Order: sequence, then C-alpha cells, then structure tokens
Amino acid sequence: MDIRIGLTNTARELSFESADTADAVKKAIADALAKGTVHIELTDAKGAVYLVPTANIAYVELGAESKRPVGFVN
Repeated sequence: MDIRIGLTNTARELSFESADTADAVKKAIADALAKGTVHIELTDAKGAVYLVPTANIAYVELGAESKRPVGFVN
C-alpha cells in the first residue's frame, strides 16, 4: 500500500510503500494524534523505519492495497 505524508514547512512529501493494511496505518496515525504523541514510527515494505513528528503532519494519503500489474497489459 502506498503512503504519502505531507509535512508542514516542507516542499516535499514523505512517500513510501508499506506492507501494513490501510486500517492499521490509519489507526496508528489517529491514535498518535489523539494521544499527543511526539512522533509516530512507520515501517516501509523493505524494512526501513520512518519517525514522523506528529506536530508537522499536514495530511496523510493512503493508497490502494492492491498490487499493480507489472509489464504490458492488454
């Protein structure tokens, strides 16, 4: 699943693929924002860990969970 996180005062967005479900990511981010957590830890599909400061989150976009076909499609 593709995840895009826009951060305030930054021209670029954080974009990566995750093996987690959309519901799990949505719940983790919502819980962190509700509790006032300083940062949230997210892991991409390759195992890299991202620490995102919750105070700077402008938006979160969760993409489709289905895999895209590779190659030529008729």
